[in-house]
Amino acid sequence: MPGVRFHPRHVAAAAALALCGLQAMPAGAATSILFIGNSFTYGALASVQNWGTNTVTDLNGTNIGGVPALFKAFTVQSGLDYNVSLETEPGSNLDFHYNNRLSLIDKPWDKVVMHGQSNLDFQAPNNPTKIATYTGILGNVFQARNPNVDISLTATWSRADLTFSNATSPWFGKPITQMGIDVQAGYEFAAAQNPTIVSRVNPVGLAWNRAITTGLADANPYDGIDAGKINLWASDNYHASNYGYYLHALVDFGMITGIDPRSLGGTEYAALQLGMTASEAVALQGVAWDTIQAVPEPSTWLMLALGGGVLGLVARRRRQREPVAA
Repeated sequence: MPGVRFHPRHVAAAAALALCGLQAMPAGAATSILFIGNSFTYGALASVQNWGTNTVTDLNGTNIGGVPALFKAFTVQSGLDYNVSLETEPGSNLDFHYNNRLSLIDKPWDKVVMHGQSNLDFQAPNNPTKIATYTGILGNVFQARNPNVDISLTATWSRADLTFSNATSPWFGKPITQMGIDVQAGYEFAAAQNPTIVSRVNPVGLAWNRAITTGLADANPYDGIDAGKINLWASDNYHASNYGYYLHALVDFGMITGIDPRSLGGTEYAALQLGMTASEAVALQGVAWDTIQAVPEPSTWLMLALGGGVLGLVARRRRQREPVAA
């Protein structure tokens, strides 16, 4: 990825920070960042939900750590000064946060990271229209407060339950990687509809795909977990395990800061405290980096999406914009 910066791994400093419980960086010109999302952000069904809660600000007062706390840990270990806040609601899309939590989030943030429902829209699966619309609405709010705010969208992962057990799902019977591809395409569509607002799409779902196709992670939790592989999903085969949320946070971290997540190394203390081995942490860091390096340019995504939902929507939008022949 252009502009990636490599930072040395200060093992002694990180160990000291781990012992003192992730102490905040000194006050000063800290970068403020807000995470907006749902259970995929706050770490539902995994212990990461309640990890690092004292290191971040939960604007709802629900004492959640989740992916934002992991992100905070990575910044501390990389020598960065970030004030991390989160505003989450289970099952919510971006319209919920605008309509119900605007008073909490309408502030001059330096960076904002957000995502919507796991299938893009519960009422219209694989349709990114609502996310695209409210990306623009929320983006205008944040830019009014800070014209230089950096806004990114996070594309989430394939749900095993929608692939293997739900016959009404548009992804039922398809490869496990397909939903991740389609969700990425949906967020790229939302970014393309808001080119002056969205800086990037964080390819978390593509990182899950890579972990599966490279053999690090199991592809189908319904038939058991293969020996030597990790399970990215939680017990409902919908949400993430600690491994899945860790990979989520690594991708966000690498995309937002420009730092190679492999610089965190095997002594990265969030992974160790959450029960991962050093080799597992290093492997997930490598997957995150390889995904960041390999993600195609946004202009190619609509061609790569094999699902008809996003392609059909884009085709209709293009026809609506074409001038009518005299």
